[in-house]
Amino acid sequence: MGLTIGVDIGGTKIAAGVVDEEGTILETSKVPTPDTPEAVIDAIADAVRQASAEYQVEAVGIGAPGYVDDKRATVLFTPNLSWRHEPLKDKVEQRIDLPVVIENDANAAAWGEYKFGVGTGHEDVVCITIGTGLGGGTIIGGRLHRGRYGVASEFGHIRMVPDGLLCGCGNQGCWEQYASGRALLRYAQQRATATPERAETLLSLGDGTTEGIQGRHISEAARQGDPVSVDSFRELARWAGAGLADLASLFDPGAFIVGGGVSDEGELVLDPIRKSYRRWLVGSRWRPHAEVLAAQLGNKAGLVGVADLARQG
Repeated sequence: MGLTIGVDIGGTKIAAGVVDEEGTILETSKVPTPDTPEAVIDAIADAVRQASAEYQVEAVGIGAPGYVDDKRATVLFTPNLSWRHEPLKDKVEQRIDLPVVIENDANAAAWGEYKFGVGTGHEDVVCITIGTGLGGGTIIGGRLHRGRYGVASEFGHIRMVPDGLLCGCGNQGCWEQYASGRALLRYAQQRATATPERAETLLSLGDGTTEGIQGRHISEAARQGDPVSVDSFRELARWAGAGLADLASLFDPGAFIVGGGVSDEGELVLDPIRKSYRRWLVGSRWRPHAEVLAAQLGNKAGLVGVADLARQG
């Protein structure tokens, strides 16, 4: 199969890209993400038509932010779009007259990094995406591991702390409540409230209040050596590394790939994640350690990955 299209559904925009067999994006289009679920489906079709106007494409892959069934056809549950058992494959196919494959967006990103990014050369890879929340994907023996019902690798909702912080999924103590962009913001606000004299740079980047702190302020302040911001990244990394150590006991991968917006900070967050991973890894002194690598494809990973999965049918 030749050219395919990958679709990435974001909170503010829907991106579609024509992708060749080498993972190169030849053309892209973007449309705003509508407010209603049915309008989102129309917007996906519009983005696909725009991207493919000058190309002959053979299939479409859609990365959906939620649980996708084992047939890669129905979105079982996604909180942000209010889809419940949504037959997304059938509805989009009716609008564009092309075969469609649906995949979880974190799975798609993991496959993109494995096939075309930093994961090349590894057969067993676990990918986590640390953004607003925490997602994941697993490659075992060169194949995407989806589980019996299609919803494997929802790592963000592993319970790390019994009776811990309430998660948006309804449970308490989920990993993403301690290792995510939301968690980073909480750490920074709490620390800035307790010791404002250690957060002068951070507070100066906003409106001077802890409520005015934003994620980009924490990143910028940390690069300038702001103590509260650096400590907040280290706290996130401590939880992220501890979780990777648990996943190593389950999957024993050759590499962990850390993606998502938080990973854009590079060694500021990757180095303490590696240290925490080694600290909590069972038998750490006597066993091989998986590499902990920064994702390479950035926000293109999901689009490229799901386009390739559509190529496979």
